[in-house]
Amino acid sequence: MKFAVIGGTGLIGSQVVDNLNAAGHEAVPHSKSTGVDVISGQGVDEAVAGVDVIVNLTNSPTFDDASAAFFRTSMDLLLAAGHRSGVRHFVVLSIVGVNRVPELDYYRAKVLQEDLLAAGPIPYSIVRATQFMEFIDAVLSWTADEDTVRLPATPIQPIAAQDVAAVVADVAAGPPLGGIRTIAGPDIFPLDELGRITLAHASDKRTVVTDPTAGMFAAVQRDVLTDKHAHLAPTRYVDWLP
Repeated sequence: MKFAVIGGTGLIGSQVVDNLNAAGHEAVPHSKSTGVDVISGQGVDEAVAGVDVIVNLTNSPTFDDASAAFFRTSMDLLLAAGHRSGVRHFVVLSIVGVNRVPELDYYRAKVLQEDLLAAGPIPYSIVRATQFMEFIDAVLSWTADEDTVRLPATPIQPIAAQDVAAVVADVAAGPPLGGIRTIAGPDIFPLDELGRITLAHASDKRTVVTDPTAGMFAAVQRDVLTDKHAHLAPTRYVDWLP
C-alpha cells in the first residue's frame, strides 16, 4: 500500500513512516520542509496523487483560537485533494478527552478536525491518544520559575511517542474504522506528582507546588485526560525517563 504521511517529518510522523516502510509499505513523509503546505495548498495534490491512505499528523502552530482556522483549512484541502485522487482511507491523530474540554480553544479545534473528517467523503479512522511523555518537560516549563513549578493535580496518563506511532501505523494499514480508537499509557498520575517524579529523576531541586489554577490543564476537570478503557501501551513513564 502507498501512504502519504502529512506532517511526516515530526515526532510522530517520522516514526509512522519508518514503521510503515519496515512493514513493506511505501510511506512518503510530507511537510513544509518537503514543499507541502496544507494552508496554501502548495504541493498537496502532488503529495496525495496515487496514494491509498492519507495519514494527517499536521498540527496547528498555536494553541489559541487561531487553531480552528488551521484545522478547517488544512482538512478541507486534504479531504478535497484525497477525494479527487481516489484515496480510500484517511487517518488523523487526536486527543483522549478532546470532546470534554470545551474551555480549551485547541481542544475545540481538534473536535472540529474530527467532525470534518467524519463528515467528509473518504472512509476514515481517528486515533485518540493521551498526552505524550515527550511533552511533559514543556508542560512543566509553562508554569516554572527558578525555584518552583506550579502544577494542578489533574490526572494524566502519559504515553510514549513510539507507542503512539506504532498504533497509528497499524490503524493506517488496516481497514477504516469509521470511528475512534483510543490509546493511553499504562499508568495514571496526578500531574503535580508526575512533575515531582520528573524533577527528581533529573536531580532538579525545584519544588513542585500544587496549584489548581496553574497552566493549560487547570481547565481540565476530573479524569478527562485519562481513559481506563483505552488500549494500554506497554511503555511506563518511569522506564521511559532517560
